[in-house]
Amino acid sequence: MRARHHLAIWAAAALLSSAAQAQTETQVPGSEQLHGPLVNGVCLLSRQAVFANAKVGQAATARLRQLAGGAESRFDTERAKLGDDARAFQQQAKTLPEASRQAQAQALDQRARALEAERQRDVRQLELTRVQAMGRIGRETQPILADIYKSHGCGLLLDRNAVLGGNLGNDLTSAVVQGLDAKISTISFNLAPLPAAAEAPAAPGQG
Repeated sequence: MRARHHLAIWAAAALLSSAAQAQTETQVPGSEQLHGPLVNGVCLLSRQAVFANAKVGQAATARLRQLAGGAESRFDTERAKLGDDARAFQQQAKTLPEASRQAQAQALDQRARALEAERQRDVRQLELTRVQAMGRIGRETQPILADIYKSHGCGLLLDRNAVLGGNLGNDLTSAVVQGLDAKISTISFNLAPLPAAAEAPAAPGQG
């Protein structure tokens, strides 16, 4: 109960890891000396940079933060109510009969456990929502990437973030972002429902 679980902060980190990686891409020391001729047919792409810079990716980021903020607000409200009730119980515990004191303590403990289970469910639901949103953007991106890949005469596509150095002239990232922006600029979605198995509480002794 003492630890503050910031779902919105978690979402910004977990839901938007692609954007964070794109913003922190750095060259390997000395890689500026590893230049050379353009390798025909070898092309590069940063998926992280596409998601971070395309308008639809930024729209998804904003929506995910909004959903996470709503979940956090609900959690904080319920936690505050539980904290108030726990303090009230502590103030009168010494004056209560033993049976009543134990019953109220048990009820508070059950509420705390239920609140934590709800928080964990929110985290899983937000993660599923993120995966589905990124999947939708990926499906929108695929035909654009295929056209650009063909027009550049690519025969091999590599992850730009894995390249240690060399001629990066065949980087398709900016062209893919431009193509995606021309096709779609926003995305709408709500929290994805969890599968029934994921919503079911863990059996005693599990988790």
